[in-house]
Amino acid sequence: MTKNEILEFINKNQACHLATVEDGRPRVRGMLVYRVDKDGLVFHTGTTKDLYRQLMTNPAVEFCFDSPDRSIQVRVSGIAEISKDAALRGEIVSQRPFLKKIVDEHGEELLAVFVVKKLKASVWTFAVNLAPKEWVDLD
Repeated sequence: MTKNEILEFINKNQACHLATVEDGRPRVRGMLVYRVDKDGLVFHTGTTKDLYRQLMTNPAVEFCFDSPDRSIQVRVSGIAEISKDAALRGEIVSQRPFLKKIVDEHGEELLAVFVVKKLKASVWTFAVNLAPKEWVDLD
């Protein structure tokens, strides 16, 4: 897959698994990213969550996105940076109604928005199952 095909794949398959590290141990959870483009991969979490604390301690992350039939897997690694962009936060809240209630009840400071930079992706299919990984820069 080309860089643009990978970005399109992620934007069409936003549900994924995200790996972080805490105390030298891997931590994985399901996530729903907001988008990915030339500026990075955008996602959000609550400031009260373990994920937020893990990212503030060690911002290295890896995502794994699957096609609906599980025949394609795209792994994306990078460095998560907290975003202070109020317009982006507002856009996310307006596009994800479940967040509006949370922000209205608890305030904007509860919502942390991250942009992952230095993105590299590796694509897996059954056709390349035994081949060495090839990494594509997405920045």
